[in-house]
Amino acid sequence: MAKKRNRRRSRSHRQQLSFTSVIAILIIGALVWLARDPNSNQTAVTNSSSVTTTQTTDRSALTSSAVSAQAPTTNGQTKSQARVVQADQLAQQTYQDRQIIPVNQNKPTFSNADLSLSRGTWQDYHALDQYNRVVQANALMQRSSMPTAKRERLYIQPTGWHNRKITINGKQDYLYNRCHLIGYQLTGQNNNPKNLMTGTRSLNDPAMTYYENAMASYLKQTNHHVRYQVTPIFVGSELVARGIHMMGQSIEDNQISFNIYIFNVQANYQINYQDGTSKAA
Repeated sequence: MAKKRNRRRSRSHRQQLSFTSVIAILIIGALVWLARDPNSNQTAVTNSSSVTTTQTTDRSALTSSAVSAQAPTTNGQTKSQARVVQADQLAQQTYQDRQIIPVNQNKPTFSNADLSLSRGTWQDYHALDQYNRVVQANALMQRSSMPTAKRERLYIQPTGWHNRKITINGKQDYLYNRCHLIGYQLTGQNNNPKNLMTGTRSLNDPAMTYYENAMASYLKQTNHHVRYQVTPIFVGSELVARGIHMMGQSIEDNQISFNIYIFNVQANYQINYQDGTSKAA
């Protein structure tokens, strides 16, 4: 009888550890992703008609001084002004063989108010700007926020949408995807023009999808909350974003926590960020 009780206790202990193991694997995977960029051979080249950035990437400056759009502001600076400052800093970064780079040492900069559960779950999509470009999407997500219906076909054409067929790893694909700022699987937003941008295949999948899948898995298994923010980074009047800034933080624990910038590039193709046209490198 004692041996049977010990076996039951052992099985219960293993079940308790199973979820912790899954989350640990997700976190380790995220760290590995940041260390090893699957698109390390990509080259981002801007045509002469686009605004170019010539400043060499300063990784130490990026990880220490980037201003969060939702961070507490100082010197009378509003949150809107802080967002502009941060966008300018990220727009000055140049792609150097790593599609994903950490911001603020990969630590989110949400304020306590941003992480409050007082409003329950919610989602907010900023109005389009003067060029009809997406601006920012925010959400406080839980399992109840996730859709149950099958996603419908996308038909919105975001700014800079000049798509073309390309070859990726020997297979036919498309250069651009209609990228959701907040993925459909997280909030159910689909043909919402405030939530769709022109993004390369590699930006959408695997880069964004990796983090979206991690959050979706966490929400399903814990029923906890995740605060999420996605900001496209444009230069001047360009219609295609140079990249996106993503932050995620779980509320009840620290199992989801990231602050990253993803360059909007595609291996072997040159993108004119001014209008979205492209050519093989």
